[in-house]
This record gives sequence, C-alpha cells and structure tokens, in this order.
Amino acid sequence: MTRPEISIAIVSYNTADYLRRCLETLRQSGTRRAFEVIVVDNASADGSPDLVRGEFPDVRLIANRDNLGYSRAVNQAIRAAAGTYVLILNPDIEVMEGSIDALAEHMDRNPETGIAGGKLLNPDGTLQYSCRTFYTFSTLLHR
Repeated sequence: MTRPEISIAIVSYNTADYLRRCLETLRQSGTRRAFEVIVVDNASADGSPDLVRGEFPDVRLIANRDNLGYSRAVNQAIRAAAGTYVLILNPDIEVMEGSIDALAEHMDRNPETGIAGGKLLNPDGTLQYSCRTFYTFSTLLHR
C-alpha cells in the first residue's frame, strides 16, 4: 500500500446519518492524492461503527468503548495517521469535488504554513464564517 499524502480524521458520536454522507462525499471528491480516512467513534449507540465496517471497509475505524471527548479522539486519529497532512473533518461536512486537492496544493506552495482551513458553505451555498479576528482592547472600544 502506498503511503497516503493526506490522512482524514473524523470523530463520530451518534452521527451515523451525517457520517454516511460525509464518507460518501469523500469517495466522490475526485482527489488525485493518496489519502486514508480514520474514523474515531466515541462509543456511539446509533450503529455508527457498524455503518463504517459494513459500508466503508476501506476506512480505518477506532471504536472507543467510552466517550473520550472530541479532543482526545482527534489526538487518537492524529497518532494513527500516516499522511504528510492531516485533515480534521466533522461528520456533518460534505466534501466538494477538488477541495481536498486545493487545500493540499495550498500547503505545498506555502511550506511555512502550519494549519489551513477550507471555505465552509451553508446548505444554501452562502458563506459560513468560521473564523474571526482576535479582539484587542481598541477593538472592544470601537464596537
């Protein structure tokens, strides 16, 4: 097996319907780069682990017996990752065609960059603001 360029980490807790759609869109993303998908399930009771095993056998599943929390589960996925880049996705994300390649190409062109995030869109296609500026004392005074 070829070492993946990108490891995609998804933390799931009772998100089977979202997770299915997320994994389907990853399959259809058209990425040209080798990637692996790691799902860390935090003791879901909705059949999420069985969904991954049954419908997505190429996905690596880490099934926790207890809910370890989001941060700890992300760290589990990162430790298991073999890719040069790690893409952390929430299970309610639908990946658009070409978006993974675009993020990886940005990272390739900007090796000084330690972290990058993709553009998030609402279901109606409008921009979902996912970041804000850091507040300073003068920012607060001008509000």
